[in-house]
Amino acid sequence: MNDARAYATDEAPLCPEPDPAPRLPRGFAVPSGAVDAHAHVIGLPPAYPLAAARAYTAPPAPAERYLAMLDATGMAFGVLVQVSVHGTDNRLMVETIAANRARLRGIAVVAADVADEDLRALDAAGVVGIRLNNLFGGGVGLEHLEALARRIAPLGWHIQLLIDARTLTDLAFRLRRLPVPFVIDHMGHMPASLGIYSRGFQDLLRLLDEADCWVKLSGAHRISTLGPPYADALGFARALIATRPERLVWGSDWPHVALPAPTPNPGDLLDLLAEWAPREDTRNAILAHNAHRLYGFRTPSSA
Repeated sequence: MNDARAYATDEAPLCPEPDPAPRLPRGFAVPSGAVDAHAHVIGLPPAYPLAAARAYTAPPAPAERYLAMLDATGMAFGVLVQVSVHGTDNRLMVETIAANRARLRGIAVVAADVADEDLRALDAAGVVGIRLNNLFGGGVGLEHLEALARRIAPLGWHIQLLIDARTLTDLAFRLRRLPVPFVIDHMGHMPASLGIYSRGFQDLLRLLDEADCWVKLSGAHRISTLGPPYADALGFARALIATRPERLVWGSDWPHVALPAPTPNPGDLLDLLAEWAPREDTRNAILAHNAHRLYGFRTPSSA
């Protein structure tokens, strides 16, 4: 029996397990130094309490299983994003990074009144940014955007945003004035069925082109209304690549929380890149070179 079932509620239903057999892509060779720029580790009480305001309850996704997923998919490096079910308790993420310091970086979730010494401790642990979340309970929202941006600017961090791109019309002015780079999750996390000429997605393309903006080529399984192989996400991905390929990174989104079963195999998600970015040099930039710059990974190829 999955122990997480004991913590599931009507307001925070249980998520299915991730695919037990992650694999390499079939359509191309993963480049040296590849980075999975978006994944989570998840624990359970009592060691790792769950946020009362969470939107879902996830099975445990421990460090060893996460690292096995990276190995199975050919990822040299990984970026852990603090999961909303743990709120601002970043301990599991930080512990995982600390045990794998050369290989991993982290994106934390912090309260608006976080102490300076706590930010410095996160920085020393390998955290390179913070995440604001307007979509799932347990996160910290955009009301703290400017204040937190000022706090993290001296550390050289960036802000990652889990938002629906249809809100960018009202947000764009604020984002352009930030003193730090910002990263948009999951290609804007809006329904791909609305198409690339919809206002929200066009706002995203403009920000990518003109501002200090990065976008994650991730979450096809979240924005698609068609299901696998997520053909309706193709236009979003190609439009982003055509706009500013050097500001895009790829992420698996493992362990694929808040989705119905069956959850996607990371290898299937990697295979999408063969169609999204047919050119090998573009794929290699998205999978490796861009992420090395954004997250500070150091290899002979990125030095």
